[in-house]
Amino acid sequence: MSWPYTYNIQYYSGDLYQFVIYPKNDDGTQFDLSDKTSLFVIATERGNPDAVVVSASPQISASPSRLLCTIFPSSGSALTTGTYVYDIEIRDEGDEVYTLLTGSVTVQEDITP
Repeated sequence: MSWPYTYNIQYYSGDLYQFVIYPKNDDGTQFDLSDKTSLFVIATERGNPDAVVVSASPQISASPSRLLCTIFPSSGSALTTGTYVYDIEIRDEGDEVYTLLTGSVTVQEDITP
C-alpha cells in the first residue's frame, strides 16, 4: 500500500468539517476495513502525546469500504488560529497499524459569535 497520503485541511474554527477516505490496495481494489478500528488525531506537533489537541471522529463503513472523517464543532472549538498536524490510522486486533492520511490543519477564526 502506498500510504500515507497527504491532505492539508483549511478549517474554519467551530464549523462542522467532513471528508471521506476510500482506501485502496496497490492493485486498485478496495482495502477491507472490516474488523478495523480508526483514529483521527489533531496535535500541535508530531511524536508528542502531550501535544494532542483534538481526537476527531472517523467512522468506518464496510460497504463500500470507507471512512467518514469528521471534525465536530464541539471538538473543533478547541483549535485556535494556527497550524496543527494530524493523522488518520486504522488498526486491527493484531499488530496491523496503517496510517492512511496525514497533513496539516490550518485554522482560521470564526467571525460570527
